[in-house]
Amino acid sequence: MVRYRELSPRSYEHPADQAATAALHAIPLFDRLVKRFGAIGAESRLRQGLVGDAVRIGPDQLAEVWAAHERLAHRFDTEPVPLFVARHPLVNAGTVGVRDPVVVLTSTAIADRAPDEIEVVLAHELGHVLSDHATYATALAMLELVVGGALSGAPLAGLPVRGLYYVLLEWHRAAELTSDRLAALAVDDPMVVCRVIMRGAGGDLPGLQVDAFLRQAAGYAGETDLFARKARASGDLRRRHPSAVRRAHELVSWVQSGDFDRIRSGQYVRRGAEPPLSGELRQAVSHYQERFAEMLQRTVGGVDKVADQMTQWLGRMGHHAAPGGEAEDHAGTGGPGRDDRYDTDASPSDHRRDRVPRPGEASR
Repeated sequence: MVRYRELSPRSYEHPADQAATAALHAIPLFDRLVKRFGAIGAESRLRQGLVGDAVRIGPDQLAEVWAAHERLAHRFDTEPVPLFVARHPLVNAGTVGVRDPVVVLTSTAIADRAPDEIEVVLAHELGHVLSDHATYATALAMLELVVGGALSGAPLAGLPVRGLYYVLLEWHRAAELTSDRLAALAVDDPMVVCRVIMRGAGGDLPGLQVDAFLRQAAGYAGETDLFARKARASGDLRRRHPSAVRRAHELVSWVQSGDFDRIRSGQYVRRGAEPPLSGELRQAVSHYQERFAEMLQRTVGGVDKVADQMTQWLGRMGHHAAPGGEAEDHAGTGGPGRDDRYDTDASPSDHRRDRVPRPGEASR
């Protein structure tokens, strides 16, 4: 079995994920807001709600699942994060935690599953950890609680959260495509990942065929009707995940490009040796910056209005100490066009993907 020593996520990340994440950093004060979530205890409330009614998996609890979790972490040269399982009728899993990521699986995601399918689920979440998706995934989860009214009395409710919520949903759909790629590398077979995606969409019915599902995916991707494509894009706005057929098609296209086999042969980017952004990717970043700005304009009146309201909110919350007891300043994090993730002059506290987050270590 191949061990991917010092594998940089940049080797396999989907371009949409890289571009959307870079563009997300350009939203004024957004990263500062994520830090403030921890200061007001919102992240702790979220974490307790998730793991309070879940069972922690370990050497003495679902030992085979834990062993697979450890093997995958070793294979991708990192440490296993805490793993939980919670009873739920839907197949799902999630990774949250700004400072200490945890993975929560639903019971249906692993019940009566073949070992390689369980590894797909675990590796998919590991992909979120390695690409440092947990920070913004946590922010999305907390904004979902506000939008849904579960935290209607929280200070966050005074923010223009709906616009930020839609922006984070767009980012999350792109991030999912990256994690599918890591899952394919983990099990050495992208068809297993496609099978898991298909079963997640169609259920555990006997007779479902992956080949037929991939033909369906190719037809979906090749749709030429402009009205159908527009309706599809409109429907996607409220989705956390890309459609199942899109995920399968994107994964197969990546494999066909040759990158999957190149990485398996050891030809991949090492951590700390990531190349600068290509011109094509910079164009994609600009596309997402414009798209996010348009979303905010339509929902809350624009980027500047969001920045003003967030500045006022942060000022009102200024008496709260940041984690560790240190007060934070309330300066902006930069305007549109700045890409802190790849800025060589950025401070160490900025988001980085050129190293692997470790348990117990800040993921920011």
